[in-house]
Amino acid sequence: MALLLSDANIWLGKLDGVSSILPDKDVFIGMYVQKEAVASSQIEGTQASLTDVLQMNKKKGYKRFDIEEIVNYVHALNFGIKELDKLPISMRLLKEIHHELLNGVRGETKNSGELRHTQNWVGPMGCSLATATYVPPAVDVMNESLSDLEKYINSDSNLPGLIKIALIHYQFETIHPFLDGNGRLGRLLIPLWLKENNMLKDPLLYLSLYFKQNRTEYYGLLMDVRFKGYYEQWVKFFLKGVISIAQNACIEIEQISKIKKKITKLIDGSNVSNKSKYHEVMDYIYSHPYFDSKEIQAKLQVSKPTSLKIIKNLCELNIISKANNKQRYVTYRFDEYVGILETGTEI
Repeated sequence: MALLLSDANIWLGKLDGVSSILPDKDVFIGMYVQKEAVASSQIEGTQASLTDVLQMNKKKGYKRFDIEEIVNYVHALNFGIKELDKLPISMRLLKEIHHELLNGVRGETKNSGELRHTQNWVGPMGCSLATATYVPPAVDVMNESLSDLEKYINSDSNLPGLIKIALIHYQFETIHPFLDGNGRLGRLLIPLWLKENNMLKDPLLYLSLYFKQNRTEYYGLLMDVRFKGYYEQWVKFFLKGVISIAQNACIEIEQISKIKKKITKLIDGSNVSNKSKYHEVMDYIYSHPYFDSKEIQAKLQVSKPTSLKIIKNLCELNIISKANNKQRYVTYRFDEYVGILETGTEI
């Protein structure tokens, strides 16, 4: 446990440090949040991929409900981060985040933003209370448990922070205080708590991908704590996740920084004219890695032929490529960048 905790803290510190080298931190964090949203939603059965989300305005109606759930996750996390300036992590804040999470999507009929007033249960699709895998506490016990959890979240403790948030996440999932969205909200709680407690300057540690890749073990260990008291096994699993995700995030940040430097050098060394326009396009497609010529035309305030010429040159430089085979309404893709972002998010 001590060795894992030490490694986890080292990698968390490295992640906090390496994020400072990002040339466009807000853009990367925005894309990384989308990656987290996809992984967290896929755990709950959502079928949309990161590609679907990045192309959501290019494919009208395609997996629309699934995509909107992912977009809501992004909005909910950003809302929570903003609200931390005004509110501590509390049931009031979690209820507001829950409303953002389910607003306008399939779970909105399940009292978004409100604690449950009835018994719920966890198990396979179609199971009953009698056949459920896990039955959370009854409403009166739930309210008492939430009060205790809220105090614990905001209490001073000699317990190492990463162990404390591992226990907070477990306890929230065990209380299961909402009719829907408990898994997603419980995973949102992790980066919010780390940020509030100054363990990360920027919300860059997202464990949903690790939980998704180890889904059976994740659910199994939560159950083992509930029924067997195996806290240490759960905490060790959680710490391994922190190490794995922080390592991968550091690698991705370094890869993206190298890509940006390489492309800047490639454009500057090419024979294209008006290089500043090409750099402006690149700044745009880091946050819009799937795009079309109309977007470039509007962004640069240039004619259609000029935007098409810039796109053609970027294709010839092997920076972008066509994302579809249409003669009209052609969509383009920032290949290398998307490849990094999509790592591990495939369904």
